[in-house]
Amino acid sequence: MLHIGIDDTDAIQGMCTTYLLTEVIRIVERHGLHTIGFPKLVRLNPNIPWKTRGNAALSLSAGAGAGTKTIYAELDGMPRVCYHRSAFGKNAVVDERTKHSIFMELCDLISRNACFQEENTNPGVVILEKRPEYKFYMRGVRDILKKEEIVAEIESLGGLYKEYKNGRGVIGAFCAIAWRPFRHTFEILTYRERQRWGTPRNIDPASVIEMDKKFKTTFNNYSYEESRIAIAPHTPCPILFGIRASAADELIDAMNTVRTDEKIERWCIFITNQATDDHIVKRKICACRPGESVRIKGIVNEDANVISGGHVIFTISDGTGKIDCTVYEPSKQLTRIAREIIKGDYVEVFGSVREYPRTVNVEKLHIVRAVEKKVKIENPVCPSCGKHMKSRGKSGGYVCHKCHTKAEAHDAKYRIIVRDALEGWYEPAVSSRRHLARPVKLMYNWVINTVP
Repeated sequence: MLHIGIDDTDAIQGMCTTYLLTEVIRIVERHGLHTIGFPKLVRLNPNIPWKTRGNAALSLSAGAGAGTKTIYAELDGMPRVCYHRSAFGKNAVVDERTKHSIFMELCDLISRNACFQEENTNPGVVILEKRPEYKFYMRGVRDILKKEEIVAEIESLGGLYKEYKNGRGVIGAFCAIAWRPFRHTFEILTYRERQRWGTPRNIDPASVIEMDKKFKTTFNNYSYEESRIAIAPHTPCPILFGIRASAADELIDAMNTVRTDEKIERWCIFITNQATDDHIVKRKICACRPGESVRIKGIVNEDANVISGGHVIFTISDGTGKIDCTVYEPSKQLTRIAREIIKGDYVEVFGSVREYPRTVNVEKLHIVRAVEKKVKIENPVCPSCGKHMKSRGKSGGYVCHKCHTKAEAHDAKYRIIVRDALEGWYEPAVSSRRHLARPVKLMYNWVINTVP
């Protein structure tokens, strides 16, 4: 079986590596090979500073298919099937001539289609007969790998590879092959006719809402807070729209529910690591490193502070250190909840660590325990004069301005507000969620961050 990986062919102004993967399907078919399993769409470290768009790499396994067949794509109006597993035996071995011929065609495909004019577009292609260790995927989704290390691994496995420009795409292509879908979701991507690339998309919002409500395994389809669809990109790439789901069964019917004035030129279902939280690593606050995505817990030090622009900052500590957590205004619901956080609350935060100013950019928030809130409703009454006493300011307590009788802060009257209704999970508006972030509606399908 051949494992093919490609990465970093797109740019802000166009192209999409997933589109080129559908062309890879044609290449393996011309050589009489089958697709084994769904093609893989693998998101890597979202904090990489030189990523082009969503930092996605693609892989496809090809060989002699066996077992159950599943329709996973349509090209040229004809359905394509993938096989559940590869066949065994001498007749199932891909010969060296075929492997090298496929490799040359892949290199030609990338040379003709990648956005080389973009500074951060540095494509790479890899072919392996043996899948790399899973650890390389985990490092790729959580850290930064060196190209030299990856090239050495490819060569040790007897693989073929080609670098373009600075060759960083080889890293992503290799990591995509290394991924095993222990935790996974699916996405069906639809593509536009070439003459429509770069033109505005016209998708009926009502049909997206209908699809969202009808197909319960799908998610992140529509932002009800913002009254906008979330299945269509905003770049001039070949994609018309994409629908994500926790299972593949409903995706074709969900796709056919969406109404648009365009013809879908082709479509393909990918198995993905999106919505898995694979990028998240548990940390004590003292161990948080810039550029990584963390899951931390702590006590809130002071009431949340709303700054210019409507962003919210609160500080938490866990006994090993303290760190600011920032929720940005476009997060909508998450921002509103963050404003309610007060000193003493116990929270769990998922987010990426920013170096300067040092903060965690919050992706998801869990209010584990919300403390009671005391709200002063009346200053104490002077026992001698019967008048309300005045605050003594920073020195604390109260004093009667007439007879100078003093009282402590706790002598005022307070109303206790029970806030346990705030306890629970919160996330940003759909349009502000990261590809890898696990939606709250899917949170309990598996234990978060358990690495097989």
